[in-house]
Amino acid sequence: MKIALLGYGKMGKVIEHIALQRGHEIVLRKTSSNTYEGLEKADVAIDFSIPSVAVENITTCLEAGIPVVSGTTGWLDRYEAMTALCQEKNGAFLYGSNFSLGVNLFFELNSYLAKMMAKFSNVYKVSMEEIHHTQKLDSPSGTAISLAKGIIENTDYTSWTEETATENQIHIEAKRIENVPGTHSVYYNSDVDFIEIKHVAHNREGFALGSVLAAEWILGKKGIFSMKDVLDLK
Repeated sequence: MKIALLGYGKMGKVIEHIALQRGHEIVLRKTSSNTYEGLEKADVAIDFSIPSVAVENITTCLEAGIPVVSGTTGWLDRYEAMTALCQEKNGAFLYGSNFSLGVNLFFELNSYLAKMMAKFSNVYKVSMEEIHHTQKLDSPSGTAISLAKGIIENTDYTSWTEETATENQIHIEAKRIENVPGTHSVYYNSDVDFIEIKHVAHNREGFALGSVLAAEWILGKKGIFSMKDVLDLK
């Protein structure tokens, strides 16, 4: 499989390492200092760039008929435009706020717990914390937002905030600490006890492997997908 890497920072280099280990070829390493030359040779593109260029990367791939897997967060105000373009071009697009197998299982656990806790909203108040490295540009993380959405879909909570939460809001505290790949915690607190679920990433390799697996999976498919499809969690 020939892969175009859109974004060649720390994550891009880890993705490259894993892709080469799995027998794939890198035909484009896109940075701010080069062009999309080589994209036409790709079977699939993996976008781990920055929020300001993610939409351009995804658009370029879809218009060129290249399936694209994106793990860039912080641009989701344009997500519906990208899915509409994918449908218009009869393309293939997969977005994941987090490609780690463990995190995607954690998403399912979070939603299941939220369903159970919905009956006890008068007893427990939910809040969240996410910790990432200091180079992360968006806040809160896309993973934290996905977790918040999982709670909102299954409870009476209506939104999330980084400010002081109102009755129906989930407070997310975002911390930036050097060399932390990613830690996400969901808390349910009452006057008498405290429930916590947490996922801690040890390194970037889990995210990178998941993105390569998603790229392998999407080949030959048409439509809009997520890691639930890749991992058969639906």
